[in-house]
Amino acid sequence: MTGYVFAPPSPVALPVLGTDALFPVRRVFCVGRNYAAHAREMGADPQREAPFFFTKPADAVVAPGRDVPYPGATADLHHEVELVVALSDGGADIPPEQAGAYVFGWAVGVDLTRRDLQAEAKKAGRPWDAAKGFDCSAPVSAIRPIAELERPTGRIRLSVDGAPRQDADLSDMIWNPAEIIAEASKLWALRPGDLIFTGTPEGVGPIPRGGRVEAEIEGVGALSFTVR
Repeated sequence: MTGYVFAPPSPVALPVLGTDALFPVRRVFCVGRNYAAHAREMGADPQREAPFFFTKPADAVVAPGRDVPYPGATADLHHEVELVVALSDGGADIPPEQAGAYVFGWAVGVDLTRRDLQAEAKKAGRPWDAAKGFDCSAPVSAIRPIAELERPTGRIRLSVDGAPRQDADLSDMIWNPAEIIAEASKLWALRPGDLIFTGTPEGVGPIPRGGRVEAEIEGVGALSFTVR
């Protein structure tokens, strides 16, 4: 009889608003520089070039209601609030006009970033894994099913200790969610359980130890946590 050499880890899952069901997380994809003002903020050209992606491990996801430990190896932890797309179906080379059929729902996410490590990696031409994919680097809210909200529109914002930091509109995205799904499916065969962070607006900045983060996307939901 074949068995595991040790007990496999518990699955990572997010609550679904209005139900007792859980959404199992398979993979986490993230889009960089998808708002023009943020691209300029980071010293990049905001022209509508093809989106680029990076990833976080599924166990980097922090479910709502949990606080986040301040990570080691950094003195410059930054927040990046983002609309998150949760997929219930998958495939490769998905046409943008069909992408909506693959969406289970939407959530509020915060891409936590060790900005000092990212700057060092950029300067050396190295990968961003240590800057982006560390433990507890992806707090995500409960998921709002697409049956309740077909397409998110409106305000996206984040504050730290009550002070506004990021405040923009989803219409400012360079690539919309359907286009992002289509582009990602050219690089990976997407699957149910995949999450896609769709980029952050301008105003990213540091979170102090003990800082309280509050994020909200109009119609989608809210997310709050303390960095301890």
